Amino acid sequence: MGTTQQTDQHRSAHQRRRQLLEAADRVVLRDGPKASMNAIAAEAGITKPILYRHFGDKGGLYRALAKRHTDALLSALKAALDAPADRRARVEATLDTYLAAIEARPQVYRFLMHPADDAAEAQLPERGFDVGRHSAPLLRRLGEELAVVIEERVDLGPDSAQLARVWGHGIVGMMHAAGDWWLGERPCTRAQLVSSLADLLWGRLALVDDRAGSPGL
Repeated sequence: MGTTQQTDQHRSAHQRRRQLLEAADRVVLRDGPKASMNAIAAEAGITKPILYRHFGDKGGLYRALAKRHTDALLSALKAALDAPADRRARVEATLDTYLAAIEARPQVYRFLMHPADDAAEAQLPERGFDVGRHSAPLLRRLGEELAVVIEERVDLGPDSAQLARVWGHGIVGMMHAAGDWWLGERPCTRAQLVSSLADLLWGRLALVDDRAGSPGL
């Protein structure tokens, strides 16, 4: 009976946490980096102390939201890499998947990547999330995850693990910097940006062989 009760309580807590994250997502979609704990608690129909009880502080809630969106993005990127197509097409599909994600939900992207400095300058009652100090670990996780995929799928020769990490972090850095600039200025179409970035990557990628038994890259 005790084990069953604990399982039910765990399931209930997990469901409640998911509901709170969904409420937070709605606020982020509306307010972007200006999203506040006050607004999220109001959206969820609870008090701010209850929200703190679930996540600890703003940083805890930010990390939970970042994991939620990063997990979804990684799943989409891996699906693009697994598509039945040649390597160049898969590279372009992966780049396009990332850019499509930030284009579809720009407020979420800005919340995850840009601090709400304007909230502090305007002396609002509650400052927005201190996002700047959290975004680097998010990008680092994407780089490490991509490095694992590269190491598993292509034969980079001696020191392949180290080179895969260089490539993984380099590609993520390129996608982030180029995507951030593109989202703000829209100097070209998404397709044009994808093609240009793929051209930049393609020289070395075109030369390496897939690892035997892997789905390839």
